[in-house]
Amino acid sequence: MGRVSDCEKLYEWHGPEPNWPTHQQPCTWKGKLTIEQERAAKRIVTAIQLKEKEILIHAVCGSGKTEMLFQGITYALQLGMRLCIATPRSDVVRELFPRLKRAFQTVSIQALYGESRDKSGSAQLIIATTHQLLRYIHAFDVVIVDEIDAFPYHKDISLPIVTKRALKPSGTRIYLTATPRDDQKQRMKYQHLPHIFIAKRYHNHPLPVPQMKLTISLQKNLAHKQFPKSFLRWYFTREHSERQVLVFVPTIQIAEALKQTFTTLHSEIRSTFVHSKDPNREEKVDLFRKKKIDVLFTTTILERGVTFPAIDVAVLNAGHHVFDEAALVQIAGRAGRSPDDPDGDVIFFHDGKTNAMVQAIQAIKAMNKRGGFK
Repeated sequence: MGRVSDCEKLYEWHGPEPNWPTHQQPCTWKGKLTIEQERAAKRIVTAIQLKEKEILIHAVCGSGKTEMLFQGITYALQLGMRLCIATPRSDVVRELFPRLKRAFQTVSIQALYGESRDKSGSAQLIIATTHQLLRYIHAFDVVIVDEIDAFPYHKDISLPIVTKRALKPSGTRIYLTATPRDDQKQRMKYQHLPHIFIAKRYHNHPLPVPQMKLTISLQKNLAHKQFPKSFLRWYFTREHSERQVLVFVPTIQIAEALKQTFTTLHSEIRSTFVHSKDPNREEKVDLFRKKKIDVLFTTTILERGVTFPAIDVAVLNAGHHVFDEAALVQIAGRAGRSPDDPDGDVIFFHDGKTNAMVQAIQAIKAMNKRGGFK
């Protein structure tokens, strides 16, 4: 919303409720859902039909959560409803917006986030960061919150409140996540939160299970803007050297420093960095997606909501506190997203195991087991 001061006035609309158009066949997506996706899609439609207050879709990374929404969105648009897909991070908005535009070509759709040019927010289908919901009061029949466990949504107590306020009293909230937080797990356990679990990726291959590599010199290396020998050894001996590499680090300073060191050592390899304060973030991510960058050093800004078809993933200093269990599960979920390359290395470089690392690996193995994999 930009800067707002105490002395500025905010206006609230009290006029007649707008009439949104009905769409007979709004979905132009021609793909086919898997059996698991179809099960979730039908449950979403039922929730909207019955005007259920809320439902959580717990689906593993790479299960195709966006496509699972299409039937529910179609049903709502056929009835002339207004919808919002909200997510905590602007990178996810930028990822979803073109996909939704392609899937619903006859529907008015707008993206709202800090840097978006069009701030009118007047479309029938809105894709927005959760902070942008401050603009709305009882505006939507359906609000879908993607990545409900992501920062800042799960840390900022005001965001769930404004999400509920943006929804009509008779509306439905649909939550999506691969890594529910403890409070959501408790609500599901005691049947206080309706939910459905999708245990398989859309291409029917298991989630890559991370490997842990003990690196005694890790902190010393990073302090001197150097790479551990174990990382360079892994990078240059990978079985699939044609894959791009996404390297997660805990801080902006380390991302920038390691990129510079890597360029000095291996100028023939195309590399860059990205983080939340990078003004060229969107452009760099697009270049990586187009395979014009070989190695991308990143903070947790790319832990979720972005899809790259064939990559290996490394986490340098995986024991750092920013890498909690949810972050590590999401990071591991960046690998193996494509049916043409459903695997991918995921390596946790560390100088001592943490509970988060162990629990993340256990969680991934448990999800694979529930999906019918060994």
